[in-house]
Amino acid sequence: MRIILMGPPGVGKGTEAQLLSKHYQIPHISTGNIFRELYKDKTTVGKIAKEYIDRGELVPDDITNEIVRQRLSKSDAEKGFLFDGYPRNIEQAKSFDHYLDQKGWTMDAVINIAIDESLLVDRISGRRVCEVCGAVYHIKYKKPEKPGICDKDGGKLIQRTDDMEATVQRRLRIYNEQTAPVIGYYENSGFLFTIDGSGTIEETNSRIMKVLGEVD
Repeated sequence: MRIILMGPPGVGKGTEAQLLSKHYQIPHISTGNIFRELYKDKTTVGKIAKEYIDRGELVPDDITNEIVRQRLSKSDAEKGFLFDGYPRNIEQAKSFDHYLDQKGWTMDAVINIAIDESLLVDRISGRRVCEVCGAVYHIKYKKPEKPGICDKDGGKLIQRTDDMEATVQRRLRIYNEQTAPVIGYYENSGFLFTIDGSGTIEETNSRIMKVLGEVD
């Protein structure tokens, strides 16, 4: 399976991607996570990317596209993959289509998870992440057993700069201006599906599995 998950920041793409990745046994590829790992490893690309991410802006296309090509060249992507957070604009979508053509690959589904924006700000600004393992919690919806402490490894839970409310508002504006048009780009592809993402994780996952033909 080759799947792209789309939707505004905070809609739950990362969580759904993990569930689908496990179900289909395909790698979950998140450009945001790749850039954060590169920053953690003190690479030049990682430092440049973090400056953009912290401002709630998109990393330049040439950097993002090259990172994607490098990741897809690994053997685990040969039998399928799931993208979360890419492509983020039409130019990236065109570059990705060109790469697919070169590889002789076709997409199975582009899944657009839709939700009211007022819910998103609450979801994202309340998010907390373990600084050790990256596990995600929420101050309202997914609290750790001990406040501020990761259940898995005891790491400190932090609020990422790109999850702060002012940054979230900027990310949503950029999404509407640059990424939302990608949905229109795929509209006549025959493999675009839009689902309601306002419910629980389980409800959203059930809707996704239905459009993928896994459940009736």
